[in-house]
Amino acid sequence: MREEIRRCCSVIYVLVGVLIVSCCVVIPAIAQESRQERVANLRAQLTETQAKQAELETRLQQLEEDIKPENIEHSLAGIGSTHPEDLREARRRQLEIEKKGVQAQLEVLTASRTRLEASIARADAESYQESPGIGPNASPARTNNAATVTNRTHRPRKHRPRRRLARRPRT
Repeated sequence: MREEIRRCCSVIYVLVGVLIVSCCVVIPAIAQESRQERVANLRAQLTETQAKQAELETRLQQLEEDIKPENIEHSLAGIGSTHPEDLREARRRQLEIEKKGVQAQLEVLTASRTRLEASIARADAESYQESPGIGPNASPARTNNAATVTNRTHRPRKHRPRRRLARRPRT
């Protein structure tokens, strides 16, 4: 009976060991996959932000064109009024308010874009550091480049004059 219990315990220990080893192998792969998904999401957000920013810049250019006095006057040409200067001033204020709103949105998008680019760069650097053969515990790569063979700083050699052997006179 005790022998059977020992066998069951040893089987359980082996199964637990296999489970632990498999978790150690699978978890980094899952973490890597989630990091890749995170970077992909950040890149998608960046693309979306760039598209919105381009749209707002186009709208801002259009507003700057519309706000010119001749364009305001042209847009109100079909509207009759006893005080056309009031209509022009109201239209100018309306365009100025819209222009300020677009500029504020552009500032927010610019800040968002900067944060996204920094996050992507940080995630790429982390991914690069964790890739095989990279990082503080990895051995350096072997190359055939003569410049990378030594890690010592370059010191110029001191010039030592060659000793000349004394010539014997010919006889």
